[in-house]
Amino acid sequence: MHFRFSSIAFLLLGLFSRFGYADNAALPLKLDRSFKRSPATSESAAAFINARHVEARKDDQLEAYGDVELRQSGRVVKTDHLLYGQESKDVLAEGSVRFEQSGLVVTGPVLKLNLDTGIGQMTQPQFEFSENHARGAAEVMHIAGKKNFTFDDATYTTCPAGKDDWLLRVNRLDIDRATQVGVARSAVVEFKGVPILYTPWMDFPLNDDRRSGLMAPSYGFSSKSGYELMLPYYWNIASNFDATISPRVMSKRGTQFNNEFRYLQPNYAGEAQYDVLSNDRVSGLTRTHMALLHNQNLGGGFGLGLNLNRVSDDDYFRDLSTSVAGTSQTNLLRDGMLSYGAGWWSASARIQRYQTLQDPLAPVVAPYRRQPQVTLNAQQTLDDASIVLASEYTDFRHDTSVNGQRLVFYPSASYPLLNDLGYYMTPKLGVHYTKYLMGTNNTQAHPDTVRTLPIFSLDNGMVFERDDSILGSSYIQTLEPRLFYVYIPYKDQDMLPNFDSAQAPFNFGQIFTENRFFGSDRIGDANMATLALTSRLIDNEGGVERLRVMLGERFSFKAPKVTLSGAPTDNTSRSDILLSVGGQISRSWSLDSLYQYNPNQSHTESYNAMARYKPEPGKLLNLSYSFTRNTLRQTDISTQWPLFGRWQGMARLSYSLQDKRITEALAGLEYNQACWAVRMGTQSFSTASSQRNSSFFLQLELNDLVHIGSDAMDILRNSVSGYTKMNSLPAEQSVPGLR
Repeated sequence: MHFRFSSIAFLLLGLFSRFGYADNAALPLKLDRSFKRSPATSESAAAFINARHVEARKDDQLEAYGDVELRQSGRVVKTDHLLYGQESKDVLAEGSVRFEQSGLVVTGPVLKLNLDTGIGQMTQPQFEFSENHARGAAEVMHIAGKKNFTFDDATYTTCPAGKDDWLLRVNRLDIDRATQVGVARSAVVEFKGVPILYTPWMDFPLNDDRRSGLMAPSYGFSSKSGYELMLPYYWNIASNFDATISPRVMSKRGTQFNNEFRYLQPNYAGEAQYDVLSNDRVSGLTRTHMALLHNQNLGGGFGLGLNLNRVSDDDYFRDLSTSVAGTSQTNLLRDGMLSYGAGWWSASARIQRYQTLQDPLAPVVAPYRRQPQVTLNAQQTLDDASIVLASEYTDFRHDTSVNGQRLVFYPSASYPLLNDLGYYMTPKLGVHYTKYLMGTNNTQAHPDTVRTLPIFSLDNGMVFERDDSILGSSYIQTLEPRLFYVYIPYKDQDMLPNFDSAQAPFNFGQIFTENRFFGSDRIGDANMATLALTSRLIDNEGGVERLRVMLGERFSFKAPKVTLSGAPTDNTSRSDILLSVGGQISRSWSLDSLYQYNPNQSHTESYNAMARYKPEPGKLLNLSYSFTRNTLRQTDISTQWPLFGRWQGMARLSYSLQDKRITEALAGLEYNQACWAVRMGTQSFSTASSQRNSSFFLQLELNDLVHIGSDAMDILRNSVSGYTKMNSLPAEQSVPGLR
């Protein structure tokens, strides 16, 4: 009775197998106790067998050999020899066994499996998971259904086959495909054959889902805190709640506990942070940092926002922060706002205060508190006219400067006289009303005042286009003239307080606005026109702006008189000239620049130029220079570049020519393999007018498993604009030689 059965033939045999059997020489099906007959589960389904030869044995057994393939409910077993119990649903596969189930592929010499219960085992398995291409080997694999597997005395890695650069050696490895979590017991992480980490228990995700557990420790060194060790614990409380507790041990200062809690609900979300360093051994103080960011939809158009920050002392960030952005914080916001939106109009009420961190060598003036600030804004369109209202009431308070209340009411209307393709002309008329009621600390005797000023503007522009060809490439060239006129009559404002006004920076954004100042305490008189011309060269194929040239200047028909207190009056009729050149010059080069020239005094006021060369991911060079007359002269160079083999170098240098000192310096090396990367570097930056902080970081990243060492990614990403993390790129985007 030797046959070659198709799947249909096997089903027919299953119907009539009770009425015949083979000779008594049939091999018995030997299974352990876990393979005894169990009630059928939902996994029970018809089985299909293909083989070169199939024999029916007594006791309802089938024996198949020669290119055997069994398929049943998402399972596939391929082997040289197979015994199958039609009643018990027990399977014994021997020879070159290949088992496939739910993204898992396992090969080995022997497989025992019950198709009803899904319980089984394989000796000396070699396995691979489809989610993260992880693979490994074990002495025994225990199968407990379609989603759960246990491996005894196993190894695990995500490195390509034949390159076991890192291995996770475990006494027991549990894989839960339902929760996408792996749990390792008595685990040793080996890197290049050297054990670098041991833990009696650890879990790790098979995908990017969040999981509770200890995160990789980080190590570092800084000149202010000494050697540092941080061991974060991540607590995935629920799908919309989590917390991170990060003890940070500093050899010079002690142990700081950093605590972060995040929450997300349908109507509100936010995060809270509380960091504490008890009895700092350097300062002798208990150092704390608290922060709360909360946004909530209260329903009915109402919303609530909180942004609260506090530190225990002025030097907290200068002593304990590890980034330039952190150490440069001066005013910590404490803000609470209740808002309402009703489509065409909105309102808000807020209280805003600051904690000002003082540097004794460079003191700053604390900003005003707003206690409270109430706004009412509206916008409606009638036919083609746009009606806008901006209004505000603010009670400004300060410990040493003049206090006062200010009411601002600014309605305006604009109507497009011309709004065709390529042409526009839009006049705008408004009235700015301001009322002041003075309070305490009024040492300059500012009177209670009302100021009313009409504001008129006219915005005109055209856009011309033509097709052009340069060096065989097709482009669209544009010519975009623009004329902006504004009229505001003069009114003496020297006796008005200055709660929140400042001189607006002179750039292409500001020259097309009505007021020369930020804030509402100063409304600059104006009888002036801004003339600008823009030309663009746009690639017809990809729509890339290859070149952009902008030229602009403002002309005053009457010299403006309103200035900030103590500032000199500008009696000139011409403003500075602005010139900007930029664009994606080629596939590799991009450019951006802004030049400001003073024609009245025939000298340069400022210029900024930035060029970037990035021919491919991992090759980057940033060059920039900034100049402001009598204030700033600074150069900045940053790069990421392949050095040799798989090594890459990264560096940044910011140098102040004005102060003749380095403001920030960073240098690092990165080595990438297919499944791991190592990064090392050093950073030095200014933390105050006469202080510096230097630090060293080292990080080993084992892909899809663990990061060991300081988190260098944030430092590199923030310091080297355009930085590319090479070992996360798809293979087709990898730099040649780094795959």
